[in-house]
Amino acid sequence: MMQFTETPPPTSLHQIIPAPYSNNLQMMNKNQTHRTRPWPGFPTPKSLGTNFGDANCMEQLLVHCANAIETNDATLTQQILWVLNNIAPQDGDSNQRLTCAFLRALIARAARIGSCKVLAAMANSQANFTIHTHKFSVIELASFIDLTPWHRFGFTAANAAILEAVEGYSVVHIVDLSLTHCMQIPTLVDAIASRQDGNVSPPLLKLTVAGTTEDIPPMLDLSYEELGFKLVNFARSRNIILEFRVIPSSYTDGFANLIQQLRVQNLVYAESGEALVVNCHMMLHYIPEETSTLPLINPNPSSSRSTSSYAFDVALSSSSTTPSLRTMFLKALRGLDPTIVVLVDEDADLTSNNLVCRLRSAFNYLWIPYDTVDTFLPRGSEQRQWYEADMCWKIENVIAYEGFQRVERLEPKCRWVQRMRNANFRSVLFGEDAVSEVKAMLDEHAAGWGLKREEEDVVLTWKGHNVVFATAWIPA
Repeated sequence: MMQFTETPPPTSLHQIIPAPYSNNLQMMNKNQTHRTRPWPGFPTPKSLGTNFGDANCMEQLLVHCANAIETNDATLTQQILWVLNNIAPQDGDSNQRLTCAFLRALIARAARIGSCKVLAAMANSQANFTIHTHKFSVIELASFIDLTPWHRFGFTAANAAILEAVEGYSVVHIVDLSLTHCMQIPTLVDAIASRQDGNVSPPLLKLTVAGTTEDIPPMLDLSYEELGFKLVNFARSRNIILEFRVIPSSYTDGFANLIQQLRVQNLVYAESGEALVVNCHMMLHYIPEETSTLPLINPNPSSSRSTSSYAFDVALSSSSTTPSLRTMFLKALRGLDPTIVVLVDEDADLTSNNLVCRLRSAFNYLWIPYDTVDTFLPRGSEQRQWYEADMCWKIENVIAYEGFQRVERLEPKCRWVQRMRNANFRSVLFGEDAVSEVKAMLDEHAAGWGLKREEEDVVLTWKGHNVVFATAWIPA
């Protein structure tokens, strides 16, 4: 049975709990020298059914800690955090580093809700408690993404579906809602250029992006205007004409301004016969789910109304029956009558309002990036620090924040499929060419990565566990 003695912890909380606050935790344990049993309610190895170093045990300790925080039990919270500190060093194996990231997030949550003055003072006063995410140059980000199939899978599958859908069009308008700052576009331009036989001119490409102001990893160190200049030059080097446009728009209101501008453009170019491609790469899950104070979209604006009325209709609603902003966004997207919509995202459920449920779901999904990193980045490398800092940011957002500050709200594939069907889209089968290209890409990476089909969709797996899904849709 775990005993708390006067023996101090062998290390500080991995620079998360620095002196003098770590001394408070040590003193707390000195005061318990004569206790023969752990604190009431403290989990024991017997209750956990395994040893303290096991991944399942670490998850259970995190759950107990989360419950202690939620019940405002500061003493038990500190005790469990002390144990987690000693079994989960930040330079340990993949499960230990994962647990350390959750430990940091729980400390941040305890500090935010004020359940422990020691933790609050520690988190609020220490600079090294802050997660330092990296701002990438274009070259750095492109190289970073190429290290793993996490994003390349979606790029490859989406490009294959897009190329098939726009075959024969002279003008292709791509609306890129992507977490990776248009890093997919050069691969698509290359694919289009490679298909030209010299007898037919390549299509004119129009690229529209939402210029968001929110800082979500990975982050770029240049403006979208500068990025557009680089993309236009790259396309020109492949004998492709690319027009680039940035529309200031945010996921926080369901990309309201973007949809408005696309509606106006549809009126102008309705008879031109251009293909409209909407590429959604790991971005839609940032659209909030709360509906009580959000602007809602009118998905079917009357054609008799003025042009400006094609904007989102703003209405504040407290009704529990009001459709979510995600639902309204997809219905507005359907109103644009796109040629194809590609939806790629991570296959997990991080939407629960219950902290423990959310923690369990996150822990049982986010072990994957920690497990895979050993296959492509050496310990101590700068890129690995960037990679794991981004993961820590995600975990902290899932665990430490609530309301509109909690933006990491992944939904599983089954739920997005239902949303798309409810918005009057029907799925498109990924063809054998797409599957072959994805398999060829996976051959460049570690053996644990795999591909499986689920109905019309394709799913990236790691050691048999779903990681990322790719779906393609056309208006029903």
